[in-house]
Amino acid sequence: MKCIVQKFGGTSLGTIEKIHNAAQKVKLEVARGHKIAVVVSAMAGMTNRFIKSAESISNASDDSEYDVVVSAGEQISSGLMALALQKIGVPARSFLGWQLPILTDGSYKKARVKRVITKEIFRSFAKKKVAVIAGFQGIDDNNRITTLGRGGSDITAVVLASALKAERCDIFTDVKGIYTCDPRIVKSAQKLDKITYEEMVEMSSLGSKVLQSRSVEVAMKKKVRLHVLSSFSNEKGTMVVDESEILEKQAVSGIACNANESKITLVGISDKPGVAAKIFGPLSDANINVDMIVQNVSADGSLTDLTFTVDKSDLKKVVSVLSKRKTAINFKKLIPDSSVAKISIVGIGMRSYPGVAQNMFKTLAKNKINILVISTSEIKISVLIARNKAKLAQRSLHKAFRLQKND
Repeated sequence: MKCIVQKFGGTSLGTIEKIHNAAQKVKLEVARGHKIAVVVSAMAGMTNRFIKSAESISNASDDSEYDVVVSAGEQISSGLMALALQKIGVPARSFLGWQLPILTDGSYKKARVKRVITKEIFRSFAKKKVAVIAGFQGIDDNNRITTLGRGGSDITAVVLASALKAERCDIFTDVKGIYTCDPRIVKSAQKLDKITYEEMVEMSSLGSKVLQSRSVEVAMKKKVRLHVLSSFSNEKGTMVVDESEILEKQAVSGIACNANESKITLVGISDKPGVAAKIFGPLSDANINVDMIVQNVSADGSLTDLTFTVDKSDLKKVVSVLSKRKTAINFKKLIPDSSVAKISIVGIGMRSYPGVAQNMFKTLAKNKINILVISTSEIKISVLIARNKAKLAQRSLHKAFRLQKND
């Protein structure tokens, strides 16, 4: 009997009616003879309410207590899903992260999974019960609850699928699969039948909100087959697969936008070895991920400017960390800017198609969109632009690379 992991996101569980709908999806796979482990997120909006409650009480940085608060939504969802399954004749029981347990490091808010103990899940399978697991949460070596970061339930689902040697991991969302661009922005965006792990990692990290990027990295490493599909449709979704399964490789497979970026410019820093380490070392120690980086070349080898981007949620922390080290770093001015967006084109075909960057830059110029920062990798090109130009950029690039539906 094969095992399948089914993960339901917050929009798929937003109401009691939607939970009943999700339970029917589970029942269908049980009827086909599969062992099922279900991973649930918090109901839509619940985690944000818990975050606001925690922040309204204290701005202090006791991240361990913060994780206790924000992980509560998944506990509620897991119990409700188990009850919904029982109501339609499917034996089920719920598990919290610490009950399996899902063992993590102690990086509260952004914990990483070290190991999953599956004994309790297999015990449920032996009793012909569906195991319903609260996503997003784990437990560290100090017996404290941890959370896996935004979208962490995707990580829970993938690490469980790997540990259980599942046939596949179904990720149920409110969209029908992975699209060439956000269909709310670009009406002609088309759903992809397949996308490679590498492309999906890039799309997720660059702003596509369908899958959490770390979960795709784990899936790629562990060779977990992912199926992204809608909770509200019976259509087949998009398979996330190894590159060997993609026969025809387009130059560009998709376009992503991340409007949650902030730009920081340090003006008047010394153009000499060791300065970058003084800047990015403390940011790393503060658990802040830096994305795009560009440094101007000084004409006289003395002073220069350095610009980099971080997640918008980290901006205040960045300003605080660097301001405290202004004398040590020796910069003249720090300029934060949250009115930016990162637009990226992604495709494994870039390795063999020339002229992709030229087409991108030419299209943006034609639409009078100024490029602030550029970064590239083997299969993606990203540019930082003014946020009020983000929709225009996505629509024009989607058309330029002929990604629209062939109606």
